[in-house]
Amino acid sequence: MQCPCNPTQLYKNCCQKAHTDIRTVETAEELMRSRYSAFVLADIDYLQKSHYSKTRPSKREKKGIEDWTNSVHWVKLAIVDTIDGLKEDTTGVVEFKAFFMEDNQVIILHEKSNFCIEDGHWVYVDGNN
Repeated sequence: MQCPCNPTQLYKNCCQKAHTDIRTVETAEELMRSRYSAFVLADIDYLQKSHYSKTRPSKREKKGIEDWTNSVHWVKLAIVDTIDGLKEDTTGVVEFKAFFMEDNQVIILHEKSNFCIEDGHWVYVDGNN
């Protein structure tokens, strides 16, 4: 299976590693990519695990997220820019565009996402559209 975040890579060689063990993620961009793939695959547990504890959606919101991820057709991910977020950093920003189909329309989610290290691994904090 091709990886949702990058169709030139196999899932087993790309995001599956992160989905199996989040501690293998070395950069904020890697986490962003693995979260996109988790949305495509409706891996809500990984989305929760990879979300900063203080901004993580509640268990109640989890069902709504799962319903939404399953209701759209994911098209592609494009990374626009990254600021910091490397192995030696503790924070980073990844700007991306996620393309998906909803109600027969292509929608582009354009966001600058903030990431940090929490409990020894990268997590998504929040984002600005």
